[in-house]
Order: sequence, then structure tokens, then C-alpha cells
Amino acid sequence: MKRLWPWLRLLGAIGILVALGWRLGADAFVDGLRAVNVWSVVAALGIGLLTTVLSAWRWCVIARRLGLPLTLGTAVSDYYRGLLLNAVLPAGVLGDVHRAVSHGRQAGDVGRGVRAVVFERAAGQVVLIGLGVAVLFSQSVPVELPGRGVLVTGLVVLAIAGVVAGRSTKVRRMLGTTWADARTGLVNREVLPKVVLLSAATLAGHVALFVVAARVAGSEASIGRLVPLIVLALLVMAVPVNVGGFGPREAFLAVAFGAAGLGAAQGLTTGVVYGVLAMISSLPGVLTLFRRTSEHREVLTERLDQRREQVPALVG
Repeated sequence: MKRLWPWLRLLGAIGILVALGWRLGADAFVDGLRAVNVWSVVAALGIGLLTTVLSAWRWCVIARRLGLPLTLGTAVSDYYRGLLLNAVLPAGVLGDVHRAVSHGRQAGDVGRGVRAVVFERAAGQVVLIGLGVAVLFSQSVPVELPGRGVLVTGLVVLAIAGVVAGRSTKVRRMLGTTWADARTGLVNREVLPKVVLLSAATLAGHVALFVVAARVAGSEASIGRLVPLIVLALLVMAVPVNVGGFGPREAFLAVAFGAAGLGAAQGLTTGVVYGVLAMISSLPGVLTLFRRTSEHREVLTERLDQRREQVPALVG
């Protein structure tokens, strides 16, 4: 099943995009690609820089609290690389995995390195979920979405999963270690307010990029009408069925824009433009890939030189 899951996700995302193309036509996709202009590219790079720095700062706060050395410059560089890998590789999280393991190895504690990244990403998701729940209960969304029923069902499923997992000694030990690090690195009065503030500012940047995408796609709807739809679209993007981020996001926006009277095709085009701009905003990660390759070559050269110096001594 593990081997089939990546293919099922890929087929599911392709199926969603094909269904959208069949229902709304291919023009909405083409219009989204054509709509991207120089102004939107500059905006994407600028907003991407802001959100990346804020996210990297959030990572630094948590990592340092856990005793892991991490400078903001290194964090920004590694975060850009992770965003690029997330965008171009399957699963959408491999960049974060690489970032976590790489930093953990450099700091001498892979376990805490991984947990630091998990806490950092989870903090952002919790803030987004909180805002999404507020949007759902505010009834500002014109789409009929399951609200309280889904929340209750989700809580029940989590409770059952917790009870089942709690029967395993290994799982209890792992959860105990994770919670201990969470209390040190995140859930305390010194760190949590900073992380929440940085997460909120980062979320505002993502919303701003979505607004840019909507405007570039031709939408003239007010910010007040767009923001609730955008927040829920960001939540939908967490669904692990996509191709480079495309799939459920476009399906939701087509339905939501259509229900709001903004046009289903307009929603689809907005999703396509956002996907392109999000990819563009991660492109500085290419520079970090070349830098990392250069660093690896330097380290390898140093190790070879050290071994060459050791050979005569051993022979003598």
C-alpha cells in the first residue's frame, strides 16, 4: 500500500485537473498562464522573500530554544531550498524533511532537528486552522461546507488514534520525548507568543500573494469577499493529493468562486496563477542548491587532502 499511495495521489490530482478541464474548458488554465506578468513576478519574489524570512525566523526561535545552533542567514537559505524541493518533488514535504535532517546532522542531534522543523511547520498550520475555523463559523463563505460535524468527527478520530497509539510502549516513549521538547521549544510563555506572531505575519503574506493572483487573473471582487475564500483555499492545499500543488486548490476555488457569483472559471484561473507565482517565489532556492553543492565539494576536497597527508605517516 505504501508503494501504491504516491501513485494514487498523483492519479487523484490528475483526475481532479482533468475533471476541471472537462467541466470548465482548458481556457481557464491557459488564461492563468498568460496572465502572469512582470509586475506579478516582482510581487511574488518580494512577498516570497518576506514570508521565507519570517518562517526562517520562526524556525530559528524554536531551534535555538531546543539548543540547536542556527543563524537566520543559514535558516533563510535552507528554507528557500526546502520550498523549492517541496514544489518540484512528489509528496510536497521532502524539502522540509531534507531541511530537518540536514540541520539535525550539522547540529549533532537529528531527532531534535526533525522535531524543530515539525514544531515550526505545525505552528503555522495551527494558526491557519484557527483562522479557517473562525471563517467557517462566521458564515462569510457562500459555499455550503461541513463545519461542526467535520470538527467533531476529526476530534473523535484523533482521540481514537491517541488511545490506540498509547498502547505501544515505543509510541508512548516517542510521544513523551516529543512533548518534552515541545514544552521547551514551543509551548511556553517565552517562545509561543513570538511563534504565533511570526506565523500570523507569514499567513498574511500568503493571503497577500493570493490577492495578487486574483487581481492578475482579472477578479475585481473586494478584499472582504476574497479573504475568506483564500483562507479556506490555503487550508485545502494541505490535502496531500496534488501535482506540484495543483489539484484540490483549483477545485475548491472553482466551486467557491462560482457559489460567490465570481465565476467558476475565474476561481480556477486564480488558482493556476497562484500556483505559478508560488513556484516563482521559491526560485531563489536554486541559488542555495548551487551553494550547497559547492560546499559539499569543498568538504570532500578537505577530507581527501587530510587522507593524503595521513598516508605517508601511516606508511612511515
